[in-house]
Amino acid sequence: MTNLASILDRSAAQQPDRTVIRLDDLAVSYRQLSDAARRLADLLTSAGVGRGDRVGLMMPNIPAFPVAFYGALAAGAVVVPMNPLLKGREVAYYLGDSGARVLLAWRDFAGEAAKGAADAGAEVIGVDDVDLSSLLAGRSAAATTAGADDTDDAVILYTSGTTGQPKGAQLTHGGLARNAGLTAETLLQNGPDDVMMGCLPLFHVFGLTCGLNATVMAGGTLTLLPRFDAGKALDIIARDRVTIFEGVPTMYAGMLHHPAADTADTTSLRLCVSGGAAMPVEILRGFEQKFGCMILEGYGLSETSPVASFNHPNRTRKPGSIGTPVEGVEMRLVSDTGSPVLAGEVGEIAIRGHNLMKGYWGKPEATAEAIPDGWFRTGDLARVDEDGYYYIVDRKKEMIIRGGYNVYPREIEEALHEHPAVAEVAVIGMAHAELGEEVGAAVALKPGAEATPAELQKFVKERVAAYKYPRRVWLVASLPKGPTGKILRREVQPPQDAP
Repeated sequence: MTNLASILDRSAAQQPDRTVIRLDDLAVSYRQLSDAARRLADLLTSAGVGRGDRVGLMMPNIPAFPVAFYGALAAGAVVVPMNPLLKGREVAYYLGDSGARVLLAWRDFAGEAAKGAADAGAEVIGVDDVDLSSLLAGRSAAATTAGADDTDDAVILYTSGTTGQPKGAQLTHGGLARNAGLTAETLLQNGPDDVMMGCLPLFHVFGLTCGLNATVMAGGTLTLLPRFDAGKALDIIARDRVTIFEGVPTMYAGMLHHPAADTADTTSLRLCVSGGAAMPVEILRGFEQKFGCMILEGYGLSETSPVASFNHPNRTRKPGSIGTPVEGVEMRLVSDTGSPVLAGEVGEIAIRGHNLMKGYWGKPEATAEAIPDGWFRTGDLARVDEDGYYYIVDRKKEMIIRGGYNVYPREIEEALHEHPAVAEVAVIGMAHAELGEEVGAAVALKPGAEATPAELQKFVKERVAAYKYPRRVWLVASLPKGPTGKILRREVQPPQDAP
């Protein structure tokens, strides 16, 4: 395998006039994207960027992102994708830690980008139009794509760790290309006639690999939505005849509970994929029933490029499961000491395979801790059934220990989702003087629905063991979410009057 950008070269040569990226009325062909990427490569090379230099991207889901992404790779650079909502001090950390020389930043975020870049000593290249046409006007296209080895860094992706500063996962050209290829060929089974919904952030590994790279590799179309809105997503599915939707559970819940759900035209959908967080079974069943499209769940992390396991389309699907490992990837459950757990027991998922990162950029000790024996410790607790299907129980660090008993938040959240009034829920551990931790639940109700905390508490109490049900339930308008829409339990705060 050569440079990851060669997947664009290949598809552009095979079908130059097919639309690859769409944003409302703007359609970009493979020829146009390839040409723009090569012009961007020329711009970066002229600015002194060479093989192995890091280039930051701070843009939403607009056509400029894939132009900059493939263009930077074509110049031989390593891409550092960044959430465009980062503040100046965070921008400075990402640029400083990675040693990025250049940052391409969308105009709406120019202020914070400039602050951070100044502190880190990096150059900012402003992006003022959605397809970079003004910036690239009059510039020649680079004649060739820079060479790269499979083991060379292509992307440094910063993980949103629960503690400490984010760490940069070094993802390689070979690992990202093979993961995108497997996703396209064996999981999505997408081709040139498929239209994929691009509402997952492209700066996140899920959207980057399973959305952008898998689409380009298959020669299909990616229709972009810069900021997720359930109503807008339903409109785009109908307008562009979307065949594949990829999202996180909160996106599915948002569309399922949207007022326009009953009249939305989703007949074009042939496949839906969920990842990023555990999908509540009630949401999965409700979505499939309303929209008539099967949801397949998968699992992965930034450190695994990301896909590690999946409910494969040609095998039995088990709702609530993250499926079985993908080709070339191994998974097993281990104890705190690293030894395999007994059959039927809960253990931490450990992964090895072609998809695994090289390490954390500039952090050899953190790398050795995460990959002590060639197996990456994910921090996710799971069990595996007799057929080899894995079921996430919870994050290791989010498990609640109440009076010596383990309580897994996801189990309690699943029970609460069975209540007809519940839209979203986050179960957290609350400090308790005698028990160590107590179980609390923050609940957002569906529009127009009514339920009291006492009613919800009673509902769960009837469905789980006595030590598990939440002793404190409170209602919220919404729950804190990360850039992909994943609910962030660690940011949920109990009410001030909580005992």
